[in-house]
Amino acid sequence: MPETMQGQVADAVKGNWVDTLAPHATRPYLRLSRADRPIGTWLLLLPCWWSLALAILATGQARPFDAWIFVGCALGAWLMRGAGCTWNDITDRDFDGAVERTKSRPIPSGQVSVKGAVIWMCAQALVAFCILLTFNLNAILLGVAALVPVAIYPFAKRFTWWPQVFLGLAFNWGALLAWTAHTGALHWPAVVLYLSGIAWTLFYDTIYAHQDTEDDALIGIKSTARLFGENSPRWLRLFLVVTVLLMGLAVLLVALPTGNILALVLALGGPWAIGLHMAAQLARFKPSDGAGLVTLFRSNRNAGLLPFVFFALAALVSIAPFGPWA
Repeated sequence: MPETMQGQVADAVKGNWVDTLAPHATRPYLRLSRADRPIGTWLLLLPCWWSLALAILATGQARPFDAWIFVGCALGAWLMRGAGCTWNDITDRDFDGAVERTKSRPIPSGQVSVKGAVIWMCAQALVAFCILLTFNLNAILLGVAALVPVAIYPFAKRFTWWPQVFLGLAFNWGALLAWTAHTGALHWPAVVLYLSGIAWTLFYDTIYAHQDTEDDALIGIKSTARLFGENSPRWLRLFLVVTVLLMGLAVLLVALPTGNILALVLALGGPWAIGLHMAAQLARFKPSDGAGLVTLFRSNRNAGLLPFVFFALAALVSIAPFGPWA
């Protein structure tokens, strides 16, 4: 095996920067943080950016500090996704060793010790906490509270058929935090957007979980993919509809009070765009196609970027109205 390929995780992006460019000593820890699989960072980050853009639309104000919220959320998402994945791999090390797709991960494959993983997890969380301290008090409190669903998620698949709900609770927390970082308080539009994100997570992670249904059944791991079985397309369609409706409601709660028709129309493009992308995924969904499932899952970066583009355009219109179009 070529030196650059040693220790590569089975489902990593081929030719990723960790396996080809990172110093050798850091590679096991970066793999533990899923730095070789960036999709998770995007899925954690995008609800933050959705919410920040809608918060700017709601207030009609963009401040220099919003640029730091934008960047800080990106850095925090990378760090906390890494810390969360490390925690997940610590708790799941015995299960991961029994599943074909995950047995090559750093802990079950022996690249990183449990003690080393704990130290790495704490280091990532500490740096993320330092970033969080730059936000207002309410946002800081929300950020600390996010540790609860993060801590519970790895155990959820042992006691419920709906572990994807707990993943959604954790992965979309940024919708609450970014809104609060901009406005100083939590309001209903952010909560509704958060619920929309949870439905989106149920959609994409059910697709992802179909890769492991056979191994999960053998070792007793629960998932929505196993629960739904052949009815998965029907459930995925439901999650699609709920995602679009709740995101649309969040947009209406934000944009209608502004009276800015152009901003409203642009912002409503967000839920329609993500809905169309999810519908295209559903049309290509084949539970037995492992490679296809991974491709669909990773395509949700683009799905999530679509609402952000529309929300950002609406926010720009709200702070710089275009004459008679406003």
